[in-house]
Amino acid sequence: MKKTKKLTTTAMLFALAIVLSFIESMIMPLFALPPGIKLGLGNVVVMYCMVYMGYSSAFEITALKGFFSFLTRGATAGVLSFLGGFFSITIMYILKKFFKDKINYFTLSIFGALFHNIGQIVGFSLFFSNIAPMAYLPILSISAIIMGMVTGAILKVVIPALKRI
Repeated sequence: MKKTKKLTTTAMLFALAIVLSFIESMIMPLFALPPGIKLGLGNVVVMYCMVYMGYSSAFEITALKGFFSFLTRGATAGVLSFLGGFFSITIMYILKKFFKDKINYFTLSIFGALFHNIGQIVGFSLFFSNIAPMAYLPILSISAIIMGMVTGAILKVVIPALKRI
C-alpha cells in the first residue's frame, strides 16, 4: 500500500473507531451494566486492521485511540486505553500468527476482549499500586466472552463495507 493511501486509510479507520466509541458511549448506559463493561465497537476497527492490514496498522489505531482518550478524558484513561488495546492486539497477532487462517473472527474477538480487560486491570493495578482490581477480573472475563462474540459477529457483517475503504 502506498504511503498516502495507507495514511488516509488509517485516518479514516481511526475516525470510524472514534465515532463508533462515541456511539457506544451513548448506547451502553441504557443497559445499566456494571462499571467497565462495554461492547467495544471501536475495537471492531482495530480487529479489522489486525486481520487485513497487519499488526503495525492495528498498533497505530490503538496508539491513536489511547492518545485521543488521553486528550479527552485524562492520563489514566489514556494509559488504560492504550494498555488494553496493546494487550488485545498482541494476543490477536499471536493467535493469527500461530493459527493462520484456521482462526475465526469470534475467537479473535473473544481473546481480544479478554486481553483488553486484562491489560486494563494490570494497568490500573500498576497505576494505583493496588492489586484489588484483580478481584473484578472474573466479572470482566465473563462480559468479555459475551461482548467478544457480539463484536466478532459485527465484524463479520461489516467486513464487506470495510474492505471497500
